[in-house]
Amino acid sequence: MSQTTLRLARKAAAAVVITVAAFGLTACQDGGTDNASSSAASAQSGKSADPTAKDAKGTAAEVPAGTSAESGTKCTDQINYAGDSRSNAEINTIGADTGHCPTPEKGDKPKGTPEKPGTSCTNQINYAGDTRSNAEINTIGADTGHCPTPEKGDKPKGTPKKPGTSCTNQINYAGDTRSNAEINTIGDKTGYCPPVQ
Repeated sequence: MSQTTLRLARKAAAAVVITVAAFGLTACQDGGTDNASSSAASAQSGKSADPTAKDAKGTAAEVPAGTSAESGTKCTDQINYAGDSRSNAEINTIGADTGHCPTPEKGDKPKGTPEKPGTSCTNQINYAGDTRSNAEINTIGADTGHCPTPEKGDKPKGTPKKPGTSCTNQINYAGDTRSNAEINTIGDKTGYCPPVQ
């Protein structure tokens, strides 16, 4: 076989390969058009033939989590959201927008003792030695429904104060340079009568 014949045979073989490849591409493109039109039809009907289909943003379309919202009833009137950090307005908006009340988000359970209805935390628990004010402690109780655990700093020096008795009537402070009012205030605030100075 001459060199010229050999070159012509190679060119012919290459042309056949290119033709077959082009035919295959055309077939794939036609199939792609069919898939695109079926996807477009699915999108127009509002339903996807593929359960893992993605929405326009490219995220998987999912059914909202939670309980189906009852018609005319706010989610916060339908489900107990106590302890959920979201506002009632946010929860109810989610329910109205999605048709599903969101699953309650429970944060960490507040530490402390459940607050008794109508009783302030400082009247329920002894906070002697706690550095926080009564107002701060009671606000925590009102906001969380739990009286916070007393924060004990270093144990105050002195003698535990007897209930209903002032320190100056409990201990002899003769010679102490502080006034009776100052000594008794320390006892009331800390629950301990201070050592005699």
